[in-house]
Amino acid sequence: MKYLCLIYSNEQTLHSHPDSPRDDECLAYSQSLEQSGRMLAAEPLESVQTATTVRMRNGKVTITDGPFAETKEQLAGFYLVEARDLNDALSIAANIPAARVGSVEVRPVRQLNLQQQAS
Repeated sequence: MKYLCLIYSNEQTLHSHPDSPRDDECLAYSQSLEQSGRMLAAEPLESVQTATTVRMRNGKVTITDGPFAETKEQLAGFYLVEARDLNDALSIAANIPAARVGSVEVRPVRQLNLQQQAS
């Protein structure tokens, strides 16, 4: 089953906290997941200051600089993994280096229910 591990942290302290993960540590963890066959994708994100939010309301597009909402923690990156079950996914998430200074939200990926319509 696929799970998305969303990494949240406070950008102001992410790289200055004593327990902050180093890039080489994050890369090593990603490589170990890849070698185990459980890694589907992983990427760090640029600062929330680079975000652009797009909304479509009543047929009109609105584009706003910045994130959708103000929060104490920002989305910093993600891992898309293949796990046996939720417990396996939680184990993967607990070992993500950034979990030491932020949080990791684990969510199962929902399969689209696409059925062929008969003509």
